[in-house]
Amino acid sequence: MRGVGSKLRELRARRGLGLRELAVRSGVSHSAISLIERGRMSPSVDTLAAVLDAMGSTPAAFFSEIAAATPPAPFYAAADLAEIGRPGRVSQRVVGLNHPNRRLMLLHETFAPGAQAEAVAGHIAEEAGVVTRGAIALTVAGETRVLRQGDAYYFDSRLPHQFRNADAGESEIVSAVTPPTY
Repeated sequence: MRGVGSKLRELRARRGLGLRELAVRSGVSHSAISLIERGRMSPSVDTLAAVLDAMGSTPAAFFSEIAAATPPAPFYAAADLAEIGRPGRVSQRVVGLNHPNRRLMLLHETFAPGAQAEAVAGHIAEEAGVVTRGAIALTVAGETRVLRQGDAYYFDSRLPHQFRNADAGESEIVSAVTPPTY
């Protein structure tokens, strides 16, 4: 699957925008956009949304275009998983982004020591997952629980929620969101 950065650069070129002009429109620095386009940095969800909005697009349309460029397959090598997180902090790799008519988003998430995902005020979906390594402090509607390897969760995503690595090493989750956010 083609990377987010190269696809973002392609979209910017189709729109006839320079890095600096896109930076002014989006409020994201031109150096950050350049790093994203070269695959040296993965954007947060908010950063990607701001850049796409400045180009007249949305995350849903952007990822749909990426998915359409790759024929669906039942098997995915690790290199085929689309990165939508921030490697080095919270990596979120999507399984089957190119699958037509997806009704589920399956993620392999890796949290660096001390990392936490951005707090989410809520969205219309359901989330479930299993901690496969380390420990994750999950807060849902103000209640926090530390989940360790083998522990799981399932909640209504409309409730405010946040994930934080509660382990000294890396922690991992395999999770699902339905309907898919991306």
